[in-house]
Amino acid sequence: MDVNVAAAAACAIAGLGVGLTASIAFRWSEREQAKGRYSGTNRNQGLGPAQEPPLPPGVDTVLSVLRSCAIVLGEGDEVVKASSAAYAMGLVRGGAVAVDQLLSLARGTRRDGEIRQLELELPRPGAARAAEPLAVSVRVAPLGSRLVLVLVEDQTERRRVEAVRRDFVANVSHELKTPVGALSLLSEAVADAADDPEAVQRFAGRMQIEATRLASLVQEIIDLSRVQDDRLMVDPEPVAVDELIAEAIDRCRQQAAAKQILIAAGGIAGLYLHGNRGQLAAALGNLVENAVNYSPPRTRVAIATRRISSAAALGEADGELIEISVTDQGIGISEKDRERVFERFYRVDPARSRQTGGTGLGLSIVKHVAASHGGTVSVWSVEGQGSTFTLRLPAGQAPADRPLPGGSAEPLSATTPQLAPEA
Repeated sequence: MDVNVAAAAACAIAGLGVGLTASIAFRWSEREQAKGRYSGTNRNQGLGPAQEPPLPPGVDTVLSVLRSCAIVLGEGDEVVKASSAAYAMGLVRGGAVAVDQLLSLARGTRRDGEIRQLELELPRPGAARAAEPLAVSVRVAPLGSRLVLVLVEDQTERRRVEAVRRDFVANVSHELKTPVGALSLLSEAVADAADDPEAVQRFAGRMQIEATRLASLVQEIIDLSRVQDDRLMVDPEPVAVDELIAEAIDRCRQQAAAKQILIAAGGIAGLYLHGNRGQLAAALGNLVENAVNYSPPRTRVAIATRRISSAAALGEADGELIEISVTDQGIGISEKDRERVFERFYRVDPARSRQTGGTGLGLSIVKHVAASHGGTVSVWSVEGQGSTFTLRLPAGQAPADRPLPGGSAEPLSATTPQLAPEA
């Protein structure tokens, strides 16, 4: 009996030993597999040391679809995971966070578990020191009990658009205030001079000028609002370049005649564009009108057309572009002004703009019309010698029921060169 009990006890002890050994082996194997998975992840992604804990389930997938730059920091501020955008923005270098403000926020969040948010300006990676900094929004939050998540969103473009919008509203308010105030004062002057027909006529003429200026400003604001999104045209129609030139010359005929300026049209006739006729006419008209307004008396404004390859002009797939250039012999544009002439309400010579009634929106409209038609506008200028504005737009086809014209836009002078029919 004692032998049986001893045998049973020995078997129980042996079974217990086997069970303990198996449990220890299982736990060791499970720990090694987890370590191997995390270590392999680090080797693949260039992350922190192998002993760090892996990300909670699903976090990796969520971070991969975020638009913001994502950085996950471990307990020692080491980078556990970082998106490619974080490296591109220079936030992470050599497996560590390269921005001190981000580390400070992360340490504070790790210490008290509070979510923190901050707006920062960071230098652009690889750019000159004087380059405009990146405006970013930073949000830091705890991720589990040991990790910290840092999200960085680039707000540079949004802030630029907001600044442009604020400037536009301020400039519109100022520009509208000037003619409205002038009309108010002139109307009071007319009332006070009721017994002086000559003064009434003089003030009425000034009121007409200010009313025309106000109407022109409102119309250009409307035109700009229609084209400023730069979206490509939908369902464009064939537009004859000759007709656009004729309309632009007719628009400036009186101003040119008053200053004895010769408007000459030359180049290839019978060219067509594809787009919105009203917008294209406004764009070319603005270029010719600017050329006349900024030219001294008894000078010349030339409009030239030609057909070129888009591969040579834009470096894109081979195609055809219509190039329309407007050249004047005016005051010219300085190098610093050439970078800004297409901005809304920017004027090279504000005093001359007031004399000519310019609104400062014409070239901005030209730029947006060119973009919405898949083209470009550029400027060449030398101070004191003149300027050349060049529109390059995709070529279109003439309507099937309309023969190619052999003439040209009507010139301002009988000595104006004619457009040559295209061969």
